[in-house]
Amino acid sequence: MELEDRQRTPRRLVGIDLGIASRHSVRVLEADGRAVCRSSCVPTVESLTLVERAALAGAPDGTTLAVVFEPTGAAWMPVAVFFASRGHTVYRVSSAKAADLRKFLRRHAKSNGIDAETLARIPLADPGGLQRLELPGTAAAALDRRVRACDRLTRAATEHKVRIKDLVRQLMPMTPLTGDLGKADMAVLERYADPRVLLAASEAELTRLIAAASGRQQGRDRARQWQAAAAAALELYASHPAVPLAELAAEVGTEIRLLRSIQAEQAVHAAAREEQYRKVDPGQLARSLPGFAEISAPVLAAGIGRPGRFPGGPRFKSYVGLTPRASETGETDRKGQPMSKAGPSLLRSTFVRAADTARRQDPQLAKIYYVQMTERGATHLKACCVVAGHLAERAWTVLNRGTPYVICGNDGNPVTAEEARQIIAEKWTVPEDVRKRRRSRKTAGKVPQAATTGPDRRGDPPRPRSSRPRSRTVKPVISREP
Repeated sequence: MELEDRQRTPRRLVGIDLGIASRHSVRVLEADGRAVCRSSCVPTVESLTLVERAALAGAPDGTTLAVVFEPTGAAWMPVAVFFASRGHTVYRVSSAKAADLRKFLRRHAKSNGIDAETLARIPLADPGGLQRLELPGTAAAALDRRVRACDRLTRAATEHKVRIKDLVRQLMPMTPLTGDLGKADMAVLERYADPRVLLAASEAELTRLIAAASGRQQGRDRARQWQAAAAAALELYASHPAVPLAELAAEVGTEIRLLRSIQAEQAVHAAAREEQYRKVDPGQLARSLPGFAEISAPVLAAGIGRPGRFPGGPRFKSYVGLTPRASETGETDRKGQPMSKAGPSLLRSTFVRAADTARRQDPQLAKIYYVQMTERGATHLKACCVVAGHLAERAWTVLNRGTPYVICGNDGNPVTAEEARQIIAEKWTVPEDVRKRRRSRKTAGKVPQAATTGPDRRGDPPRPRSSRPRSRTVKPVISREP
């Protein structure tokens, strides 16, 4: 209905090629594709108003603009706010779609003007593939920024942890850092990263430090592990000049201080994220979904926006990028294609991680995972991606209806959490031998395949390929002598 109203309303098409450090290139077309004008602008009210006047010059009363641009950095936001507040329709299209159309229109030429004209022609080339941009409200916009900040800080903290482990591995090749980097490990490395200083410290002093930092969960055993690693490092290096222990230890201290600073900032943003999430989703419907908890639920609420802007669960699944690609030609229909990955990467990865937890809590999702692993030959990750697609459709249904998620058995009747775990354990637990076969890790070298073929032309029974004699075709030698 909304599409029909837009088609009846007179409109002009505006393509804007956004520039980050330069002026924006603008091309205006009639609804039938005829050129109206060309211009340029900067992100100010005065400049954008001039573009609007030029685009509407000579148009009938009531004409609106369909403004199309790509998500170029943060340059799209001022343009979107201006034209949306003036009542015009705004579209933000993917760079891949614009690039494909530009290749069709101008294969051997590229300029800012050509890019702007290409964007203006997208509503003519693919009117059904355009999704109108809806700008979020105050709480939703604040939640989106907090979610992005937390994700960026989490990735930065991970990079520092990896760097710390790499430096410690240089200092102490037999490092006890085989798992996560805990508070006790950071306390030890902040003071005793140099193996010489660590070995000189008393065991009692090191034990007290570790016990205080770990909340009494670690103590003497961990202290002995650290001192044993320091002793092995000093025995190996033997004061070799190529290993600057003091400088490596100083770099470890720097990384730890940076990590602590990032974690402190992350805690501030996480608290604000929770506050904004409760405003956007007062009933915490996102957290009623299996696999969605403290972190993933705000990501879902920020990523989906208004659920009604998607006509159905499959469209939201496609937006997230969890829909398999289609490959059909003639009478051939290839199944099991990779997913498109066409949507926000943070939202998609959140669904994949949540799917691994959800298939342990929901019998219906557990069945999907079980069938993929045991009957379809899927790996763990691929099976989780399939479950994530189903979970995305259910997430849209829950948020669109405004009702909490209810875990049901395979017969469709609601079950308790304990009953769900019992059903999964009895029916939908993947056997360990199947899980081992699906792994791509090599355990004891390569195993020769014993693939069989049909009977040969003599009617003999099939034999493994490896046992068949190999026939070699000898090429004739051509003499070049006269």
